[in-house]
Amino acid sequence: MKIEELDDSMDGVLGSSYGTNSSSDMERRLIPVGVDAKRALVGAGARILFYPTLLYNVFRNKIQAEFRWWDQVDQFLLLGAVPFPKDVPRLKHLGVGGVITLNEPYETLVPTSLYHAHGIDHLVIPTRDYLFAPSFVDINRAVDFIHKNASTGRTTYVHCKAGRGRSTTIVLCYLVEYKHMSPATALEYVRSRRPRVLLAPSQWKAVQEYNQQRMASKAICTSGDVVLITKADLEGYRSPCNDTSGKELATIPRISRSMPMMAKLSCLFSSLKVSGSCGPVMRQLTEARAC
Repeated sequence: MKIEELDDSMDGVLGSSYGTNSSSDMERRLIPVGVDAKRALVGAGARILFYPTLLYNVFRNKIQAEFRWWDQVDQFLLLGAVPFPKDVPRLKHLGVGGVITLNEPYETLVPTSLYHAHGIDHLVIPTRDYLFAPSFVDINRAVDFIHKNASTGRTTYVHCKAGRGRSTTIVLCYLVEYKHMSPATALEYVRSRRPRVLLAPSQWKAVQEYNQQRMASKAICTSGDVVLITKADLEGYRSPCNDTSGKELATIPRISRSMPMMAKLSCLFSSLKVSGSCGPVMRQLTEARAC
């Protein structure tokens, strides 16, 4: 919760409760306070429920064969609950070379040093339980971490407390990125491997937004070739007529995909005709579009 000291200029604002500016200012101040209060309340509840729910999961794991602590989602990917120190040698035996922990410090049971002692890389992304999802930056870090391990034949174990929400968010994003699944298909697939996965609305929204940003970035990358020419590129290629129009920024629109890149570049530079040419550079660049 953020508390700000009011200066003298605020006294008049608070004293005039009928002003539209004062009410809007107060609303803006109340919004972050409300969000912080929600986070604090959820955080306190998560701390209180951590050990009771952890013991409940351990009990079910002991008496129900289908209530597994972790499940194999992909050839090099495991999804599951928070591991205990005794689980580290077992994970190593399964070929695990990296662990992604989405727990906060109070719910992390294995120190990074123990993973490193067994030759396992450890990526820690503290994420609050129940209603929260990893940030977009953290999702990218985790997805790249899984892919890097998989490319070298090492398995990654992704876990939160129960292996249901926070860790599932990361796994779904990995399947969307590298297995080319839609969010809905990825969720259905993961549920077939680990039926008790359950995402909070914010976590499912994070997966969908990750997919949208991924699609948008790929659309930009495949939209075509654009050649950007700046002032620095034109230095030394001034026309004898000292035409200053050549100093402007110019772009050459996308050229036909059927033309090889070397041919495009050859066409571009031949069209400049800098030797002995008095024509404006901008006009010559326009002529390059015909190539």
